[in-house]
Amino acid sequence: MLSDRKLRHPAAMRQPNPTGLDAYKPAEIAQLVETAGVAKAALPALQMLTLAILAGAFIGFGGAAYTMVMTGVDSAYGPARFLGGVVFSLGLILVIVGGAELFTGNALMTMAAVDRRVTVAALLRNWGLVYLGNAVGAVGLALAFGLTGLLDGPMGIMAARIADAKAALGPVEAFTRGALCNALVCLAVWLTFAARTAAGKILAILWPISGFVLLGLEHSVANMYLLPQGLLAGSTAPATALATNILWVTLGNVLGGAGGVALAYRLAYPDLR
Repeated sequence: MLSDRKLRHPAAMRQPNPTGLDAYKPAEIAQLVETAGVAKAALPALQMLTLAILAGAFIGFGGAAYTMVMTGVDSAYGPARFLGGVVFSLGLILVIVGGAELFTGNALMTMAAVDRRVTVAALLRNWGLVYLGNAVGAVGLALAFGLTGLLDGPMGIMAARIADAKAALGPVEAFTRGALCNALVCLAVWLTFAARTAAGKILAILWPISGFVLLGLEHSVANMYLLPQGLLAGSTAPATALATNILWVTLGNVLGGAGGVALAYRLAYPDLR
């Protein structure tokens, strides 16, 4: 494994790869992810909250695009769901390439916390502020779409169906789907660290995100948009069911991202420091 000093030197990070692949190696990705976690924890509160609000809106745009693509289509039909996943990828593309703070992706900061480069307090501060900002951005975008009139027609019927289906999930289903979802989301973020170009990052995002949507998994920040959108479109799901969905999906997202990806890779590459 490369030494810490060599790995962090920009020239060392851009040496030609003997495999011919223009990408960072997995051990280098682990170092980059951990270093990024340290930087995220150090962000001033206002900047962190602003970037989090943007991320919530970005994911909401992906959710709105997904809703429109699925309008008039059998939502159980695999190819249609895959297409919905492709357009939903818009959200994470905007977050990664445009730059924003997303709660689910920040589960990878656990790597830096394990190495004590980030305190538990700093980690929880980031997660708390980013979660709040994501909610503000996602709900705000849902309210904006409610004013457009787009939810008064066929798109609104699909929006209500999406919210009803999510509200009907039991706690175990929501938690498990949340864990599996964020494993794929964090793997998408992980793969973007391998890429050296914006195009490479977009391609790295596309397949894991399309996969989680295709499989019907649950993303807490996406639901922060999709559930209010459904209510605005006429969903009759009880508010308690919607809140329960967000709770269990969030807990599952933390487990899948922090435990399923971040800690697994930390065990795979124990000599990052």
